[in-house]
Amino acid sequence: MKHLIPEFDRLRKRYPEGAESSLVLPCLRRIQEDRGWVADSDIAELAAYIPVPRIQIEEVLAHYTQYRREPIGRWHLQVCHNLSCSMRGAEGALGHLCKRLGIEPGQTTDDGRYTLTTVECLGSCGTAPVVMVNEAYHENMNPAKIDALLQELAK
Repeated sequence: MKHLIPEFDRLRKRYPEGAESSLVLPCLRRIQEDRGWVADSDIAELAAYIPVPRIQIEEVLAHYTQYRREPIGRWHLQVCHNLSCSMRGAEGALGHLCKRLGIEPGQTTDDGRYTLTTVECLGSCGTAPVVMVNEAYHENMNPAKIDALLQELAK
């Protein structure tokens, strides 16, 4: 994380004095972009840098589902399963992904290529069911579209 300190210093200048705790979210985001996940050592170093109590960072990590505490696969497939997506077939899409990948939500394939998770909302209710792969949305998903997506990711 030490190599990110110059970036954190630039971020710090955007906030008024006394609002340093607002750095937690953008700093965690940058750590995750760099490493792919947030390690315990990152939490300790960030708590010392800002400074904020470690528990404050832990609470942020526990609340926001976009932060990861362990490594994930090359392709992170997130399936929205809120009411809108469920009414439009999210469970079927999820089941199809589980079958095709041979894993359940929260697991990573043995080859480390895919991690499958469920999320409460991806904010794309009008185009449900939605599968987010890394940072890209794939909307109106069905088994045929899932098969095509997995074929493209396998290249």
